[in-house]
Amino acid sequence: MLLVERGREPLKGFWSIPGGLVETGESLEDATRREVLEETGLVVRPIRIAKVFERIIRDPDGKAEYHYVLIDYLCEATGGILAAADDASRVEWFPRINLPGLRFTEGTLAVIGEAWALS
Repeated sequence: MLLVERGREPLKGFWSIPGGLVETGESLEDATRREVLEETGLVVRPIRIAKVFERIIRDPDGKAEYHYVLIDYLCEATGGILAAADDASRVEWFPRINLPGLRFTEGTLAVIGEAWALS
């Protein structure tokens, strides 16, 4: 599984699946390719949607501070050179056995499990 360690808030220092914002007029698959390239240096081919879910992060008073709708794709790496970039402090390929010791953003482990089941 290709994972990035977040280099900025929110959730700096947590591991997650590469991704980011969709630009106006950009397709989901184009955004996936661009974001993975920007964060990891890899060129990917989106194969299929692995999971769609939302994440709401609340401030200490319980007010919604961030609200994300996440669409994670199962992808095939087709080129590039693996290197952390953009807002990622590290990027690595992880075998499934090494995942339990990492700090993940909420929901990431569930998505990884579902993506592995699809591959």
